[in-house]
Amino acid sequence: MLENWVVTPTCLPLVVRRCHTCAAERFRASGKFRVNANHKVIDAWLLVLCTGCGETAKLPILERMNVRSVRPELLERLHDNDLGLTAELLQDPLVRHRNRIALDWDGAWRLDTGGTDHRDREVIDVLVRFAAPIPVRPVRLIAQGCGLSRAEVERLIADGKLVSAVRLNGKLSGDFTFTLKR
Repeated sequence: MLENWVVTPTCLPLVVRRCHTCAAERFRASGKFRVNANHKVIDAWLLVLCTGCGETAKLPILERMNVRSVRPELLERLHDNDLGLTAELLQDPLVRHRNRIALDWDGAWRLDTGGTDHRDREVIDVLVRFAAPIPVRPVRLIAQGCGLSRAEVERLIADGKLVSAVRLNGKLSGDFTFTLKR
């Protein structure tokens, strides 16, 4: 029987970027936007707060765009400070690349194993789904979900008792399956 595990975000990730004021390297997304229209052009920024000094930084979302070319529902979400839009924009690779930022997901996600006790079974087949593209090491997920140490999981991989179609040692942010034989 195939079990389903889900990696779910619990909060917004921290933004990795150097603060110009205090040289801290983490910012917390405030969920607020600043929108500025000047005649027929519009600018929009996502506001982030330094975790060290509280200084506000702006991440450009729209720059000098014609107002008529921006979807009305996007404008409404910007004006409403939509937290869902904040999450979408932080996960957008274009926005991250343009602003030269990375995301720190430590402590911002949880693994839901469905509450089933599978420790006494000989063979476990698991599908791990990601609700958001959160980069996590599969070894960490398997260790947490099965109640094992990471060293034990590494040993099971080396012994061929833990197999998957994907490489389990690197980071993944997409769905994968694995089989554990005890």
